Amino acid sequence: MRVSAKGRYALAAVIEIARQSQNGELVSVVSVSDRLGISKIFLEQAIALLKKGNVLVSTKGSRGGYHLARGLSEITALDVLQLVENALFEEFDQTTGANAPEIETTLRDVVWNKLDASVEAVLSGITIADLVDYASQQSSDQSYMINL
Repeated sequence: MRVSAKGRYALAAVIEIARQSQNGELVSVVSVSDRLGISKIFLEQAIALLKKGNVLVSTKGSRGGYHLARGLSEITALDVLQLVENALFEEFDQTTGANAPEIETTLRDVVWNKLDASVEAVLSGITIADLVDYASQQSSDQSYMINL
């Protein structure tokens, strides 16, 4: 499985928006772009899809920005990636076609469908709360190491 840059950026942006908005403030695309080092224009494309998919909510105005549409534990990595990845679970191309239909069926049923189901299960089991907690832990661990 390969996740595109848009998928990776979208997931990183949701984590950052979740972290910044924990105190109730709205988060601007510029602040996320600056913090993550991601192009603002590219980030806006991913955020538009996340807004349309009810992962993010926007507020317009001079103090406007984004926040999560649902609780941290109600949004999964799968929710985010399905919105921005066009080919996350697309059908596999035929391998043998009509020449060996039994092998084609075997590959589809025993390999590709199981692989998709496994990926879906893993991604649906990872919440934004999990990712925010882990990122915070990493930040704390790095701060501790620097202070030694």
